[in-house]
Amino acid sequence: MEECQLELENNRVKQREKFGQLLPDLQCSLDRLRDEVCKDGVLRVKIKRLMALAIGLRAGCRACILSQTMLALEAGATKDEIFETISVVVGMSGTIGVGESLRVIQLLDELGRL
Repeated sequence: MEECQLELENNRVKQREKFGQLLPDLQCSLDRLRDEVCKDGVLRVKIKRLMALAIGLRAGCRACILSQTMLALEAGATKDEIFETISVVVGMSGTIGVGESLRVIQLLDELGRL
């Protein structure tokens, strides 16, 4: 994987900001939904972010994979918790999960978290 994952993530953030400028009402609605879904409840934010990472990996959504990895780390997820999440994805989706998980491993490496 030749692409720098941090550069891709930084670009995703910039484009999301542009999206918010162009479609502010929609962005506001999406932000409210995200904030409601991702707040602590019976499940802690960290667990919800790891679940979202698993879904993003299975969907093959690069933006989701990068953002949810970063958000899981911000919520306190450890590399071992992220690897266990990857293990579940691989168990459920096989080589698709492996291929998409390489992006997470590279991002963690670029962040100095391996």
